[in-house]
Amino acid sequence: MMTHILRMKCEDQAGIVSGLGQVLDRFGCNIGQSFQFLQPASIREDDVAEIFFLRLEFTCTEQTDWSELEQELEALRSCFDADLSVRESGRAVPTILMVSKFDHCLIDILYRVQTGKLPLDIVAVVSNHAHSRADVERLGIPYYLWPVTKENKQEQEQKLEELIERSGAELVVLARYMQILSDEFSSRHFGKIINIHHSFLPAFKGAMPYKRAWERGVKHIGATAHYVTPNLDEGPIIEQDTERVSHSDSASDLVRLGGDVEARVLSKALRLHIEGRVFINGNRTIVFKG
Repeated sequence: MMTHILRMKCEDQAGIVSGLGQVLDRFGCNIGQSFQFLQPASIREDDVAEIFFLRLEFTCTEQTDWSELEQELEALRSCFDADLSVRESGRAVPTILMVSKFDHCLIDILYRVQTGKLPLDIVAVVSNHAHSRADVERLGIPYYLWPVTKENKQEQEQKLEELIERSGAELVVLARYMQILSDEFSSRHFGKIINIHHSFLPAFKGAMPYKRAWERGVKHIGATAHYVTPNLDEGPIIEQDTERVSHSDSASDLVRLGGDVEARVLSKALRLHIEGRVFINGNRTIVFKG
């Protein structure tokens, strides 16, 4: 039996869970995991209602009439004025990876995909450097070398837009891609672009952040995975982690340890996104971890 993931977000009101449960029961569906969260209206001053978030996994029998089930779920969506979606669990998401010179996150993702640990369908890798071309092309993945300058930035971004359309990519991952996407591009694909950065931001913006962190004598380094918005590195956070360091660690040690944290955090964030466990709510996220 195929497992499906249902996601729902709407203003809180009576009958949501019972109505959904009755529909699934009538079609012989069995609910497995279920996560719910009610966001109080008091979190933000402009909140006027409590917001209900729901993620559940369910299975159906071979006799389930999917056409009728979808009609019933659409009726529920209209009744509760909800954002509601259903998709198969475990489906490999068509994805474009973008990388610059530092390819530790890229290599980690490729390994997890090749070993079946991360359900992504890597349709292309885009880079402004040729460093990773051999590692990518030996796996049969198209590699697009698009150097970026001030003069051609808009042109290269248009190529990326066309590649997304042509490949059917549903996700773009900035696996240490060091070029800034335009506000228009970021807004157009909001919720479908994930970035990884060191958690020193904004304290250590710019070049050589680990060296400057070492000079400052930091005791923790870390990484943050987030959705990309026009506000650079300030999009909704998906996942974070840290690593303890000490005075005996050199600046090179911090770079090495930081790379490990970045790869780990990005892979966790991708899995959470792929499994439909992340709900964007303004500049925050609701994350249901299994």
